[in-house]
Amino acid sequence: MSESDPLILAVDTASSCSSVALTRGGVHGGSLLATLSLNSKVTHSRRLLTGIDWLLTENGVEFSEIDGLAVGLGPGSFTGLRIGMATMKGLATAMEKPLLGVSTLDGLAVSCSGSTPLCALLDARKKEVYRRWYKKDSRGIYRGNGSIEALSPGAFTAEITEPCQLVGDGVLACATALKGSVEGLIEMAPLPLQYINASTIAFLCAEQLAKNEIMDLESAVPLYVRASDAELSLLQKEKGEQ
Repeated sequence: MSESDPLILAVDTASSCSSVALTRGGVHGGSLLATLSLNSKVTHSRRLLTGIDWLLTENGVEFSEIDGLAVGLGPGSFTGLRIGMATMKGLATAMEKPLLGVSTLDGLAVSCSGSTPLCALLDARKKEVYRRWYKKDSRGIYRGNGSIEALSPGAFTAEITEPCQLVGDGVLACATALKGSVEGLIEMAPLPLQYINASTIAFLCAEQLAKNEIMDLESAVPLYVRASDAELSLLQKEKGEQ
Protein backbone atom coordinates (compact mmCIF):
# COMPACT_ATOMS: atom_id res chain seq x y z
CA MET A 1 0.00 0.00 0.00
CA SER A 2 1.31 3.47 -0.85
CA GLU A 3 1.74 6.13 1.85
CA SER A 4 -0.89 8.24 0.12
CA ASP A 5 -3.52 5.51 0.46
CA PRO A 6 -3.58 4.54 4.15
CA LEU A 7 -6.48 2.65 5.72
CA ILE A 8 -7.73 4.81 8.60
CA LEU A 9 -10.18 4.01 11.40
CA ALA A 10 -11.54 7.23 12.92
CA VAL A 11 -13.94 8.27 15.66
CA ASP A 12 -15.40 11.56 16.82
CA THR A 13 -17.22 11.98 20.13
CA ALA A 14 -17.05 15.76 20.57
CA SER A 15 -20.82 16.20 20.46
CA SER A 16 -23.96 14.12 21.03
CA CYS A 17 -23.35 12.63 17.57
CA SER A 18 -21.04 9.63 17.95
CA SER A 19 -19.36 8.81 14.64
CA VAL A 20 -17.07 6.02 13.45
CA ALA A 21 -15.59 5.74 9.95
CA LEU A 22 -13.28 3.62 7.85
CA THR A 23 -11.56 5.34 4.94
CA ARG A 24 -8.75 4.84 2.48
CA GLY A 25 -6.59 7.75 1.36
CA GLY A 26 -6.68 11.44 2.17
CA VAL A 27 -8.66 14.58 1.39
CA HIS A 28 -7.67 14.48 -2.28
CA GLY A 29 -8.84 11.29 -3.95
CA GLY A 30 -9.64 9.35 -0.78
CA SER A 31 -12.59 6.97 -0.52
CA LEU A 32 -15.11 6.29 2.23
CA LEU A 33 -15.46 2.57 2.92
CA ALA A 34 -18.02 2.79 5.73
CA THR A 35 -19.40 5.14 8.33
CA LEU A 36 -21.70 4.80 11.32
CA SER A 37 -23.25 7.74 13.18
CA LEU A 38 -25.72 7.90 16.04
CA ASN A 39 -27.08 11.09 17.54
CA SER A 40 -28.66 10.29 20.90
CA LYS A 41 -28.42 10.90 24.65
CA VAL A 42 -26.82 7.50 25.27
CA THR A 43 -23.26 7.93 26.56
CA HIS A 44 -20.50 7.30 24.00
CA SER A 45 -18.85 4.70 26.23
CA ARG A 46 -21.83 2.38 25.75
CA ARG A 47 -21.69 2.34 21.96
CA LEU A 48 -18.25 3.34 20.68
CA LEU A 49 -16.43 0.00 20.85
CA THR A 50 -19.55 -1.80 19.65
CA GLY A 51 -19.72 0.56 16.65
CA ILE A 52 -16.05 0.03 15.83
CA ASP A 53 -16.37 -3.75 16.02
CA TRP A 54 -19.49 -3.74 13.83
CA LEU A 55 -17.92 -1.48 11.23
CA LEU A 56 -14.81 -3.63 10.86
CA THR A 57 -16.73 -6.90 10.88
CA GLU A 58 -19.21 -5.77 8.23
CA ASN A 59 -16.35 -4.66 5.99
CA GLY A 60 -14.25 -7.76 6.56
CA VAL A 61 -11.34 -5.69 7.87
CA GLU A 62 -8.90 -6.95 10.51
CA PHE A 63 -7.16 -4.59 12.91
CA SER A 64 -3.84 -5.73 11.49
CA GLU A 65 -4.81 -4.14 8.16
CA ILE A 66 -5.40 -0.67 9.61
CA ASP A 67 -2.61 1.85 9.06
CA GLY A 68 -3.68 4.49 11.56
CA LEU A 69 -6.21 5.32 14.29
CA ALA A 70 -7.69 8.81 14.17
CA VAL A 71 -9.67 10.79 16.73
CA GLY A 72 -11.50 14.10 16.63
CA LEU A 73 -9.72 16.19 19.27
CA GLY A 74 -12.56 18.62 19.89
CA PRO A 75 -13.35 21.06 21.29
CA GLY A 76 -16.70 19.86 22.55
CA SER A 77 -18.17 17.76 25.33
CA PHE A 78 -15.43 17.15 27.91
CA THR A 79 -16.78 13.70 28.77
CA GLY A 80 -17.23 12.74 25.12
CA LEU A 81 -13.71 13.87 24.23
CA ARG A 82 -12.17 11.90 27.08
CA ILE A 83 -14.06 8.76 26.02
CA GLY A 84 -12.95 9.09 22.40
CA MET A 85 -9.33 9.74 23.29
CA ALA A 86 -9.14 6.95 25.89
CA THR A 87 -10.70 4.47 23.49
CA MET A 88 -8.35 5.22 20.62
CA LYS A 89 -5.31 5.43 22.90
CA GLY A 90 -6.15 2.01 24.26
CA LEU A 91 -6.56 0.52 20.78
CA ALA A 92 -3.39 2.20 19.52
CA THR A 93 -1.42 0.80 22.45
CA ALA A 94 -2.86 -2.70 22.23
CA MET A 95 -2.59 -2.98 18.45
CA GLU A 96 0.65 -0.98 18.14
CA LYS A 97 -0.89 1.44 15.65
CA PRO A 98 -0.09 5.15 15.18
CA LEU A 99 -2.49 7.58 16.85
CA LEU A 100 -3.54 10.66 14.87
CA GLY A 101 -5.82 13.56 15.67
CA VAL A 102 -7.29 16.78 14.30
CA SER A 103 -9.80 19.31 15.59
CA THR A 104 -13.45 18.42 15.20
CA LEU A 105 -13.94 21.93 13.79
CA ASP A 106 -11.44 21.13 11.02
CA GLY A 107 -13.45 18.02 10.24
CA LEU A 108 -16.60 20.09 9.86
CA ALA A 109 -14.90 22.65 7.64
CA VAL A 110 -13.22 20.27 5.19
CA SER A 111 -16.59 18.86 4.07
CA CYS A 112 -17.86 22.27 2.95
CA SER A 113 -17.72 23.94 -0.45
CA GLY A 114 -18.13 27.53 -1.54
CA SER A 115 -16.06 30.62 -2.25
CA THR A 116 -16.57 32.78 0.85
CA PRO A 117 -14.72 32.53 4.19
CA LEU A 118 -16.11 29.78 6.42
CA CYS A 119 -16.58 29.57 10.16
CA ALA A 120 -17.09 26.25 11.96
CA LEU A 121 -19.04 26.49 15.22
CA LEU A 122 -19.75 24.03 18.02
CA ASP A 123 -22.06 24.69 20.94
CA ALA A 124 -19.84 25.19 24.01
CA ARG A 125 -22.79 25.56 26.40
CA LYS A 126 -22.73 28.28 29.07
CA LYS A 127 -23.88 30.76 26.40
CA GLU A 128 -20.71 30.35 24.35
CA VAL A 129 -19.62 28.73 21.10
CA TYR A 130 -16.30 27.30 19.98
CA ARG A 131 -15.34 28.84 16.67
CA ARG A 132 -12.58 28.79 14.09
CA TRP A 133 -12.37 30.65 10.78
CA TYR A 134 -11.25 28.99 7.55
CA LYS A 135 -10.21 29.98 4.05
CA LYS A 136 -9.58 27.89 0.96
CA ASP A 137 -6.15 26.65 0.01
CA SER A 138 -4.80 26.45 -3.55
CA ARG A 139 -6.67 23.19 -4.11
CA GLY A 140 -10.03 24.43 -2.92
CA ILE A 141 -10.01 22.88 0.57
CA TYR A 142 -10.99 24.90 3.62
CA ARG A 143 -8.01 25.17 5.99
CA GLY A 144 -7.76 26.83 9.40
CA ASN A 145 -7.20 30.59 9.34
CA GLY A 146 -6.66 31.52 12.97
CA SER A 147 -7.02 30.01 16.41
CA ILE A 148 -9.91 28.17 18.05
CA GLU A 149 -11.67 30.23 20.71
CA ALA A 150 -14.70 30.11 22.99
CA LEU A 151 -16.82 33.23 22.46
CA SER A 152 -20.25 34.54 23.33
CA PRO A 153 -22.68 34.64 20.39
CA GLY A 154 -22.49 38.43 20.46
CA ALA A 155 -18.69 38.48 20.31
CA PHE A 156 -18.69 36.01 17.45
CA THR A 157 -21.32 37.95 15.49
CA ALA A 158 -19.19 41.11 15.83
CA GLU A 159 -16.48 39.34 13.82
CA ILE A 160 -18.71 39.04 10.76
CA THR A 161 -17.93 41.94 8.42
CA GLU A 162 -18.20 40.26 5.02
CA PRO A 163 -20.19 37.43 3.37
CA CYS A 164 -19.36 34.08 4.94
CA GLN A 165 -20.60 30.52 5.38
CA LEU A 166 -21.36 28.91 8.75
CA VAL A 167 -21.33 25.22 9.68
CA GLY A 168 -21.84 23.26 12.91
CA ASP A 169 -24.38 22.93 15.71
CA GLY A 170 -23.10 26.16 17.26
CA VAL A 171 -25.09 28.04 14.62
CA LEU A 172 -28.27 27.32 16.59
CA ALA A 173 -26.72 28.76 19.75
CA CYS A 174 -26.05 31.98 17.82
CA ALA A 175 -29.45 32.18 16.13
CA THR A 176 -30.69 35.23 18.04
CA ALA A 177 -27.41 37.15 17.73
CA LEU A 178 -27.21 36.44 14.00
CA LYS A 179 -30.53 38.12 13.32
CA GLY A 180 -30.24 41.74 12.28
CA SER A 181 -27.36 43.55 10.63
CA VAL A 182 -25.32 40.46 9.70
CA GLU A 183 -28.23 38.30 8.56
CA GLY A 184 -27.70 39.21 4.93
CA LEU A 185 -24.00 38.32 5.10
CA ILE A 186 -24.31 34.73 6.23
CA GLU A 187 -25.04 31.50 4.40
CA MET A 188 -25.66 28.20 6.18
CA ALA A 189 -23.93 25.03 5.03
CA PRO A 190 -26.36 22.29 3.93
CA LEU A 191 -28.08 20.54 6.84
CA PRO A 192 -26.29 17.15 6.41
CA LEU A 193 -22.96 18.92 6.92
CA GLN A 194 -23.97 20.45 10.25
CA TYR A 195 -23.15 17.18 12.03
CA ILE A 196 -19.60 15.90 12.24
CA ASN A 197 -18.79 12.68 10.42
CA ALA A 198 -15.65 10.81 11.42
CA SER A 199 -14.80 10.25 7.75
CA THR A 200 -13.55 13.83 7.42
CA ILE A 201 -11.39 13.32 10.52
CA ALA A 202 -9.96 10.21 8.85
CA PHE A 203 -9.18 11.97 5.56
CA LEU A 204 -7.35 14.78 7.36
CA CYS A 205 -5.43 12.35 9.54
CA ALA A 206 -4.33 10.40 6.48
CA GLU A 207 -2.48 13.57 5.47
CA GLN A 208 -0.81 13.61 8.88
CA LEU A 209 0.23 9.98 8.58
CA ALA A 210 1.85 10.67 5.22
CA LYS A 211 3.91 13.39 6.95
CA ASN A 212 4.61 11.12 9.94
CA GLU A 213 2.82 13.59 12.23
CA ILE A 214 1.91 11.00 14.85
CA MET A 215 0.65 11.78 18.35
CA ASP A 216 2.63 10.66 21.38
CA LEU A 217 0.51 8.12 23.27
CA GLU A 218 1.62 9.34 26.69
CA SER A 219 1.07 13.06 26.14
CA ALA A 220 -1.89 13.05 23.72
CA VAL A 221 -4.90 14.90 25.14
CA PRO A 222 -8.13 16.32 23.70
CA LEU A 223 -8.42 19.94 22.62
CA TYR A 224 -10.51 21.36 25.46
CA VAL A 225 -9.92 25.10 24.73
CA ARG A 226 -11.37 26.18 28.08
CA ALA A 227 -11.18 24.82 31.64
CA SER A 228 -13.68 22.25 32.86
CA ASP A 229 -16.18 22.93 35.66
CA ALA A 230 -14.05 20.87 38.04
CA GLU A 231 -10.93 22.90 37.20
CA LEU A 232 -12.81 26.18 37.62
CA SER A 233 -14.21 25.05 40.99
CA LEU A 234 -10.72 24.06 42.16
CA LEU A 235 -9.31 27.41 41.05
CA GLN A 236 -12.04 29.32 42.90
CA LYS A 237 -11.42 27.20 46.02
CA GLU A 238 -7.68 27.90 45.88
CA LYS A 239 -8.32 31.63 45.51
CA GLY A 240 -10.68 31.54 48.49
CA GLU A 241 -8.01 29.88 50.65
CA GLN A 242 -5.37 32.48 49.83
